[in-house]
Amino acid sequence: MTKYLLAPSGEEVLLMGNEAIARGMLEAGIGVASAYPGTPSTEIIEALSRVAEKVGIYVEWSTNEKVAIEVAIGASMCGVRAAVAMKHVGVNVASDPLMSLGYSGVEGGLVIVTADDPNAHSSQNEQDNRYYGMHAYIPVFEPLSPSEAKDLTRDLYDLSERYKTAVFLRPTTRVCHVRGNVVLGELKKPERAGVFRRDFSRWVLLPVNSRRLHEEAINRIEKLADSLHEFKYNFLKKGDGSFGVIASGIAYNYAVEALMELGVYDKATVLKLTSTYPLPRRLVKEFFDNVEGKVLVVEELDPIVEWGIKVFAKEEGIENIIHGKDLLPRVRELDTSIVASAIARMLGKNYDINVYYKPTLALPPRPPTLCPGCGHRAAFYELKIASAKAKVKAVYPGDIGCYTLGFFPPYRLVDISFSMGSGLGIGLGIAKASDELVVATIGDSTFFHAGIPALINAVYNTTPILLIVMDNGVTAMTGHQPHPGSGYRATGGTATSLKIENIAKAVGVEFVEVLDPYAVDASVKKIIEAMEYVKKENKPAVIIARRPCALIVYRRKIRRGEKIHVYYVDQDKCTKCGICVNLFACPAIYVEESKYLITPTLCTGCGVCAQICPFKAIGLRG
Repeated sequence: MTKYLLAPSGEEVLLMGNEAIARGMLEAGIGVASAYPGTPSTEIIEALSRVAEKVGIYVEWSTNEKVAIEVAIGASMCGVRAAVAMKHVGVNVASDPLMSLGYSGVEGGLVIVTADDPNAHSSQNEQDNRYYGMHAYIPVFEPLSPSEAKDLTRDLYDLSERYKTAVFLRPTTRVCHVRGNVVLGELKKPERAGVFRRDFSRWVLLPVNSRRLHEEAINRIEKLADSLHEFKYNFLKKGDGSFGVIASGIAYNYAVEALMELGVYDKATVLKLTSTYPLPRRLVKEFFDNVEGKVLVVEELDPIVEWGIKVFAKEEGIENIIHGKDLLPRVRELDTSIVASAIARMLGKNYDINVYYKPTLALPPRPPTLCPGCGHRAAFYELKIASAKAKVKAVYPGDIGCYTLGFFPPYRLVDISFSMGSGLGIGLGIAKASDELVVATIGDSTFFHAGIPALINAVYNTTPILLIVMDNGVTAMTGHQPHPGSGYRATGGTATSLKIENIAKAVGVEFVEVLDPYAVDASVKKIIEAMEYVKKENKPAVIIARRPCALIVYRRKIRRGEKIHVYYVDQDKCTKCGICVNLFACPAIYVEESKYLITPTLCTGCGVCAQICPFKAIGLRG
C-alpha cells in the first residue's frame, strides 16, 4: 500500500477509500495530520503514518478527538495545511473547539474527516454529522467513491483557504472501506514550517469578538451557497422533465443504478450533490427549472438535504411535490433495491424489491467474541468469580472497546455502554444514587482518552467505586494503534510510556494494584480485596489488569519463528463439567461428540483454561 500511496502522477491504482483520502491529502501538500483511531476512519492516519517520514509531514495519534482537532487548528493558524480524522461519534468529543473554529475560520487549509457509520456497523449510534456542519457554520462535502474522495479531498484545501473556513469531508463506511480504481495526481511538497501571526480579534473568542465572528461565519456560508453551482463535484443531468432525483454521496450511486434498473434513467433529471451544506442554490434552481413532475431526495440517514430543498422550494414558490423520507428509510444504509422501490412508488410503478439473491439457508448467529488468549476474557472470568465469592450485588458499567464484549454470555459484566469514558462517569452517579457496589471496566486507550476526569471526580467527591482498567498496551479494537501508554508513536518512534497506576496514584487514589489476568487465583484474590476496600473505606479503588494483546504477542512469535505452546484436554481426566466452555468460553475450546477439545491452531498458550479446570484435565502438549 505504501508504494501505491506514493506512486507517481498518472498511475491508476486500486485503493481503499480511506487510502484514497490520504493520497488526496498528500496531493494537497498537508504538513500536519492528527486523529484518534475509530472505525471507519482509522486507515486514513494509518496510511499517512507509513509515509510521513518519506514525505516530510507530521502525523500523530492524539489522546482523543478534542486534542486531535486542536492540534490541526494550531497548525492551520500557522498557515500550514492540516488534516484531522475521526469517526462520527468522535466529533462529539471534538465539538467544543469545533464550534469556535466555525467562528474564527482558518489560515492554512483544514479538512475535518467525519467518517459516518450508517447501519452502526461498528458504532453505538448512526448519528448524521451533517448536523454539525449546520451547527458550526462549516461546509459539508460527501464523496461517492474512492476516486472522487481522493480528488475531492485535494481540492477542498483550495476551497478551505479561499473562504478561510474549515471543511467537513463526510465519507460513510461504504466509501471508507470499499476499494476502487484511482488515478493519481501530482504529489505536492508539504509546507511544515509555518508562522503564527497574532490576531486577537480573531483567535481570542471573547464575547466582543465572537458576536462579530458569528456574523462573519454566516456570511461565509452564504457566499459558499452562491458559488457552489460552479463546484465541479456537483452536476446536473437533464431529462425529459417528467420527474427528478436529487442524491448525495454514495446514495447517488444507488439512485443511478435504480434508475437504470427501472429503465427510466434517460427520463430522469438528476442533481448530484457533493456539497450538502450549504446547498448550491443556483444549481438547485436550475434543477427545478428542468423538472415539472415529482422529485425524490435520496440521502442516507436524516433528511438534511430534503429539508434544505423543501425550504428552498417554499422560498422560491416552487410547487413540485418533493418526496424523501416518506418513501425512504431514515435508518440504516440504503441500497439499489430500496431506492428503486421508492422511485417506483413515486412514479406509480410496481417493483419487486426482492430481485436480488437472498440466501435461504438459515445460518447460525456469529456474535463477536474476545480472541483466544485475550487477557480481557481472563479478567472478566476473574471478576465474575470474585463477585460470586464476595457475595456482592454489583452494577457493572462498561465502555467502548474490545472489552465491551464482556456484555455477551457467559460474562454479562457490561450493564452500560454509552460512549468513550462514560462507564466510569455514569458509575459515579449510580454509586451516589444506590447502595449497590459499582465495578466499572475501561480500556487503557479509553482511560487516556476520557477516563481520567471521571477518576479525578471519584477522588474529589469520595465516591465508592472500583475501576478495573483492562490494559493490553494498544488501542486494540481499531487495529493496534498506539496510545500514551504504548511506548511508541504513530510513525513507530519510541515515546514515553505513561503508566496508568502512576496516574491513578497522582490523582489521589489510595488503593491501586496491578495484576496479571493470566494468574487466576491471585487476580481473584486481589479483586475481592479491592471490593472490600471500596465497601469498607467508602473510597474509589483502581485495579489495572495488564496483559499485552494476545494477537500482537502471537504474531510476534510467528514472525520470530518461536514455538507456540498449546494445550490439550486429557480425555481420561475430563469429567465434562463444562467450566472451560460455559464459564470461560475460549473460542479455541469446543465440544464434539460429547468430547471437550482444544483447536491447536487457535490456542495461544495462555494457560488460563488449565488453571480453571478443577480436575486438572488440561495440560501442555509435548
